[in-house]
Amino acid sequence: IGRDGLVNLIDLWMDPPQTVATIKIGYEARSVETSKMQGWEDTYAIAGSYWPPQYVIMKGDTLEPLKIVSTRGMTWDTQEYHPEPRVASIVASHHRPEFIVNIKEIGRIDLVDYTDIKNLKVTSIEAERFLHDGGFDRSKRYFLVAANARDKIAIVDTKEGKLAALIDSGGKTPHPGRGANFVSKQWGPVWATSHLGDDTISIIGTDPEKHPQYAWKVVKKLYGQGGGSLFIKTHPNSRNLWVDTPLNPDPSIASSVAVFDLDDLDKPYEVVPAGDWSGIAEGMRRVVQGEYNKDGSEIWFSVWNAKNQESAIVVVDDKTRKLKKVIKDPVIVTPTGKFNVLNTRKDIY
Repeated sequence: IGRDGLVNLIDLWMDPPQTVATIKIGYEARSVETSKMQGWEDTYAIAGSYWPPQYVIMKGDTLEPLKIVSTRGMTWDTQEYHPEPRVASIVASHHRPEFIVNIKEIGRIDLVDYTDIKNLKVTSIEAERFLHDGGFDRSKRYFLVAANARDKIAIVDTKEGKLAALIDSGGKTPHPGRGANFVSKQWGPVWATSHLGDDTISIIGTDPEKHPQYAWKVVKKLYGQGGGSLFIKTHPNSRNLWVDTPLNPDPSIASSVAVFDLDDLDKPYEVVPAGDWSGIAEGMRRVVQGEYNKDGSEIWFSVWNAKNQESAIVVVDDKTRKLKKVIKDPVIVTPTGKFNVLNTRKDIY
């Protein structure tokens, strides 16, 4: 999906891959997802828009619209009517046939049951206002989402369909993307988020069954290059934790990434100058959104520039943290989202 609300369905088996269906679901948008419950894989797609405030459920193979649902409603805390609450991130449950829709300004998380579109059932969870991005823990049972303007993380138990916890993020304006999952010898399975408003990287325990003393608590804080982070990333086969800072006002920080050693989090981070490696001399060269390949051996970073300036994609060897490839082409204009097909389908992050 583009920010302009246009959804493209691309057939990856065609040579070359081509768009086979499109639909305009709104004038401004940011989220698209497909059904992932076993037996329902890709049966339905859903996309949410900032304007109009709504989400659209479609057939997964054709994008034929089946139902449009408005998100206008009451704020969860003050019970005031909000005329245009935007749809933020949308994910698909692996435990129930539901989409998880985060409605930003009113602080509501809707669990949308797609087993019967004509008689749609929605479970509404009161969470926190200004919901934005989030992702699953490693078990894919718990969904953690940032209420960024409130400095909170809401945790939803997608198996039970209930709010499990609402905690302080430990920093200013959390922005995890999907977040980063890894297993600590000390705390067990954890999930990490970076922040827009400061240099804090918060590590949160996510295993209430085997490590209940750490569950839904910030067990450790790391400190990166500075504020302005949008994405944090690791992979099950990696021992690195990568943190970008594309919105930092310092050009040297915006054009590089910090990488931490998961085996020794107290070790100082290494700065990887991906902007310099791109060979681009003009612009801020904002380095953003690391994305792993299938086996976790490479991490790909976008080098953002204005549309009238050169941009690139920088491929880094995850093990050596060295440059592997720079991809440049006139069609690469301010590259934003990059998604490995398997990692995205399986919610591996």
